[in-house]
Amino acid sequence: MAPVQPSVALSSAPILPFRRERPAPQPPLHLSPPHLAGTELDALRETLESGWLAPAGPTLTRFETALTATMQLPHAVALSSGTAALHLGYRLLGVEPGDEIWTSTLTFVATVAPAIQMGATPRFLDVDPTSWTLDPHLLREELSAAARRGRLPRVVVPADLYGQPSDMEAIRAACARWGVAVLSDSACALGGRQHGKPAGHGADLVAVSFNGNKNVTAGGGGALLSADGAMIGRARHLATQAREPAAHYQHETTGFNYAMSSVLAAVGLAQLPSLEERVETRRAIFGRYVDALGLLPGLSFMPEPGWSRSTRWLSAMLVDPRRFGVDREAMRLALADQGIESRPVWKPLHLQPAFRQTPSAGGQVAAALFEQGLCLPSGSGMTVPEQFRAISAIRALHR
Repeated sequence: MAPVQPSVALSSAPILPFRRERPAPQPPLHLSPPHLAGTELDALRETLESGWLAPAGPTLTRFETALTATMQLPHAVALSSGTAALHLGYRLLGVEPGDEIWTSTLTFVATVAPAIQMGATPRFLDVDPTSWTLDPHLLREELSAAARRGRLPRVVVPADLYGQPSDMEAIRAACARWGVAVLSDSACALGGRQHGKPAGHGADLVAVSFNGNKNVTAGGGGALLSADGAMIGRARHLATQAREPAAHYQHETTGFNYAMSSVLAAVGLAQLPSLEERVETRRAIFGRYVDALGLLPGLSFMPEPGWSRSTRWLSAMLVDPRRFGVDREAMRLALADQGIESRPVWKPLHLQPAFRQTPSAGGQVAAALFEQGLCLPSGSGMTVPEQFRAISAIRALHR
C-alpha cells in the first residue's frame, strides 16, 4: 500500500532557536509620590465656582483653621512654600546681616538658605544618635560657650528629620536660659508628636510644608504657625507685599508675594482629614521594612525615642557593608536598576561645598549616618506587594 502523502506541504523555513521572553518591565517605584485623597476635584470645583482664585477667600480661611486644629496652635498663615515660611520666620525673629543662626547639620539646605540670603552666618551642630535630630546636650554646651564669648545666636532652628520631631522640650529649655528664639523646621513632621504634643510645639514659630512628596500635599505650599497672634499677623502682612489698609497702595516697608492661592488651599483642605490615616500607613510601611529586613546582618533602622511619635515620612535604614556585603551606594544603584527609587540620607551641611568655611560643632554622628544611610520607598499609596518588591530586591543583595 502506497504511503499517505501529507495534504499540506511542510515549510522549508529554518527552525529558530527558542527564545525566552523577558518579563515586562515593572512600573517605577518612587520614594514618596503624591497621594490623592479622591476628593480634590470636588474641592477644586467648589473653589473655582466660588470665584476665589487669589490668595484670599473662604477656602484659604478654612484651610488655615484646619491647620490650627491639627497643630494645636491658635494662629496660622498659609504660604506659597515651606521655604517661604522659614524666610518669614527669620524675618519675624529679627535676623539681620551678621547674626548667627544655628541648626542641626543633618537637614535639607532650605532650612538655612533663607537666613544665609539675609546675610546671617550659620553654625551647624551634630545630631543625637537616638533621634537623628538636633542634639540638645550639645546645644546646651554650645550655648554656654557662646554666652561666655558674648555672641549668642539670634535663632536656633531644629529640623524634624524624615518625620521625626525634635526634642523641643529640651531644646526650648536650653534656649530659654539665654533668651534665644526657636524656629522649628517641621516641614515633614505634620502629624508627628513629641512629649505628647504636635511636632514643633514649644517653638516661637513652626514652619510646615505641603510639597508634592509630603504626607499632606497641596502640590506645593507651606504654613507658619505660632501661639503668638501678633507674629502671625505680621507674617500675613509681609506675605501680601506689606500693603497697608488704605484705598490706594500704601507701603511702610517692603514685603513678599508669599500668600497661598485658594486653589492650593483647596487641595490641602481635601487631604488634611486623611493625615492621621496617612501617618499610620507610613508607620506600618516602616514596620514591615523592620520586620522583613531588620534581622539581616548589617541592616538597622532609624530609631524613635520613647518621647516621640514619628510620621515616618521616609523609612530610613543604615547599611553596614562589612556585615551586609554591599554598601549603601551599591544598594541604591542595584535598586535603581530595577526601577526602585531610593536616596541617601541628607549629606550633612558641614560637609557641603557651599559651607566649607562655616563653623560647626561635632558632626561625626551625622557624617556616619550619611555614609551608611538610605531612604526607601515610603509613599502612603504604596501597596504591600510593591513594598515587598523593594524588600526582595534588598534581600537578594545580601552576601
